[in-house]
Amino acid sequence: MSEIQQFIEGRLPIIGESVVQTFQMVSISLLFSVLIGLPLGILLILTRPGNAWENRAVYTVLNVLVNILRSIPFIILLFFILPFTKLIVGTSIGIKGAIVPLIVHAAPNIARLMENALLEVDSGVIEAYKSMGIRTRHIIWHVLLREARPSIILGLTIALITLIGGTAMAGLVGAGGLGDLAYRFGHLRYEVDVMYVTVFILIVLVQCLQSIGNRLAAKYKKD
Repeated sequence: MSEIQQFIEGRLPIIGESVVQTFQMVSISLLFSVLIGLPLGILLILTRPGNAWENRAVYTVLNVLVNILRSIPFIILLFFILPFTKLIVGTSIGIKGAIVPLIVHAAPNIARLMENALLEVDSGVIEAYKSMGIRTRHIIWHVLLREARPSIILGLTIALITLIGGTAMAGLVGAGGLGDLAYRFGHLRYEVDVMYVTVFILIVLVQCLQSIGNRLAAKYKKD
């Protein structure tokens, strides 16, 4: 039996399980991060000076909070909020233990990306709808979010790829996934083949997601 066959038979099931765990962490974290980050990004836009819900105090607090959370490297955040993670999900290890820090890390980044995407919408279009007496909530849904779709998609693609990188680092706390696989087998056991396969899978995954995001953004830009 060749070394490749031995490797496939011995490690393929573990690699497959790690890929599934990575997808679980990324999908759950992305869902909750969008549910938090998108409204937060909209709120940052609306409370800015000169906009519909102008409120300097609220905008300043949100802006500072987002900046603070975005400035903390994920690996530090991961350990810093371990007590909070355990309080929320009952554990600080495994997939559950990784989801909370991933959300705390990703949601502010998504909020900022959404804010930047919405700022790209032509202010003249917004003013035109306001002059017709259209309510703010309808302008948000039918104008802001619709016009900013390409930028929103690209922003979410960036957030998704960042989350994948975060799951790799989350392996340090036994979160499972490809990061944990690379750490346990590639680093601790010096099984270089496992490390190479893990890196290859991550590269392919990132390339595919970026290509899909670019195509979707281009499609909506034409519309």
